[in-house]
Amino acid sequence: MKRRLTSVVFVLLSVALASNASAQLLVAKDGPIVYGHHHLSASNMDAQKKFFVDTLGGTAIKIGTNNAEIIKFPNVLIFFRQMAPTGGTKGTTVNHIGFSAPDLRRMVDKVKANGYRMITREEVAADRAVKDDIAAPAAPGGATIAFVMGPEDTKVELVENKTQTMPIMLHHVHFFNPQNSDMQQWYVKVFGAKPGLGGGGAFPAGTLPGVALNFSPSMDPVVGTQGRALDHIGFEVKNLEAFCKNLETMGIKLERPYTKVEALNIAIAFIKDPWGTYIELTEGLDKVQ
Repeated sequence: MKRRLTSVVFVLLSVALASNASAQLLVAKDGPIVYGHHHLSASNMDAQKKFFVDTLGGTAIKIGTNNAEIIKFPNVLIFFRQMAPTGGTKGTTVNHIGFSAPDLRRMVDKVKANGYRMITREEVAADRAVKDDIAAPAAPGGATIAFVMGPEDTKVELVENKTQTMPIMLHHVHFFNPQNSDMQQWYVKVFGAKPGLGGGGAFPAGTLPGVALNFSPSMDPVVGTQGRALDHIGFEVKNLEAFCKNLETMGIKLERPYTKVEALNIAIAFIKDPWGTYIELTEGLDKVQ
């Protein structure tokens, strides 16, 4: 565990050597807490780049003295831990991650042409209309969506947003939990997410600048994320030291205590939610150059 945390710290600190990474956290100025990054387990970086860069349209950059690779999208950075995951995202507290695109038909066609398995029909309700791997809105005014299974069984939702000017950007993180309402309340309380409903009222949700946190009920038990295809999620927090102290007063254990590196002006900490979702907290990720 100590070796793993050390490697994670190195990767995050080495972001300070990456050029233009901060330009992708576009909403960092819009709140004290925003979403920052996904951290995936990866046994094959070429496969990850084919999916997230060549297919979805992210940008690969190399960072640090060891030329570690990350991938950036508007409002989210994707980090990788070089290891085979113990399982995919399904069956964990974070069932999938979501991106939005202005032309879903074009995106799905590209995904299929690059050899990825569309799973839309099996992932939406049986009574929801699906044509050519795209699901029509569940209700008038709702979203047109599709699902694809990425490398290491990382489930990804694609949401159409016709008014979006960027070709792709972060849309949501979707949690599954038998206690989904309790989970929503925890993220509202801890991270200040604005409570609401997602999926046309189908499930509780919370919003932070640039991201929706969705909470669906699960009929089956779920496990935590650590070691799975999506090892942990990350939030960028202003005044992280005070935030960590407040977490402790709330009875939330710090899996890794607040750590500050003055020379790089980056601070990090780790926690878990009550259901085992591994969470990294950062301060300064939005400013690194």
